[in-house]
Amino acid sequence: MSKRIGKQTIKLNSKPKIITTTSVVGPKEGEGPFKDYFDIILQDDLDGKDSYEKAESSLLYRAVSETITKANLKEQDINYLVAGDLLNQLSASNFAARDMDIPFIGLYGACSTMTESLSVASMIMDGDFADYVVAATSSHFSSAERQFRFPLEMGSQRTPTAQWTVTGSGAMLLSKNGDYPYTTYVTIGKIKDYGKTDTNDMGSAMAPAAVDTIKQHFRDTGRTPQDYDLIATGDLGNFGKKVTQELLKEYNYDVSKNYIDCGDEIFDKEKQRTQCGGSGCGCSAAVACGYLYKEMLKGKFKKILLVSTGALMSPTTSLQGETIPGIAHAVSIEFGGN
Repeated sequence: MSKRIGKQTIKLNSKPKIITTTSVVGPKEGEGPFKDYFDIILQDDLDGKDSYEKAESSLLYRAVSETITKANLKEQDINYLVAGDLLNQLSASNFAARDMDIPFIGLYGACSTMTESLSVASMIMDGDFADYVVAATSSHFSSAERQFRFPLEMGSQRTPTAQWTVTGSGAMLLSKNGDYPYTTYVTIGKIKDYGKTDTNDMGSAMAPAAVDTIKQHFRDTGRTPQDYDLIATGDLGNFGKKVTQELLKEYNYDVSKNYIDCGDEIFDKEKQRTQCGGSGCGCSAAVACGYLYKEMLKGKFKKILLVSTGALMSPTTSLQGETIPGIAHAVSIEFGGN
């Protein structure tokens, strides 16, 4: 019997369990609205390392290792680590995995990587190919600025539509058993490109991909926005969130009552001066592994649709005048209820 539902969605019959999570964030994120939900808040952006790139690797390593420890497991018990980041050649993830005794699958989905890794991990579990899989990702403000924009030393002025790359990491440990939140559906997105070229306005560049994936998830599953306690996009920020909400109305999906964007929520935009909010792989990862997961355990949310979004440009393609392709993947996470 096929597990495919509709055009782009997979039904996870075994309902892989997310038995524990860990969120690690930087000092700025630790001063934001979700500060009480994060497991580890760094006192120093460098985390004691001599470069921001090495610091990002340490974020991911700490998130993964702490998650394994919480479950009273060892690295050797984990069948696969599925992870990625924003840096060239997935260097943050590769170098973190170098120090672990775990088979590694590296993924690149830009800021969509948390739901991409969770999707792949869930499918591995549902295919009965593993007993334990860790899905993770990371980003770092300073390493991302150096790669995608300008070195911080240049003091470049930020535009009103710009977003602040989250310094953070999140890891989820999936298993077969236990009374924990579980994944039920995976909707793999298509790349959408509406000709946006402004790398300082990624929210509107990614919004069409979020809309397309959410719309297709509803069509494939027969669900509606009202079936979820919360629909959370990844890092569209304040402006991208508004665009997404308006575009979904054109398909007769009203998400106004149960929709948040992790990038719009992770910072106090006015007090912390983050313009349109947060972005980066670590944005939806830290919020999902912190706030969303912990509130599910408390019973506040029973059904969440997590939709991480990514802008798939590079410094090379931007210099060549290319547009910004967007991608979004959705995972339905449920706990209790029917």
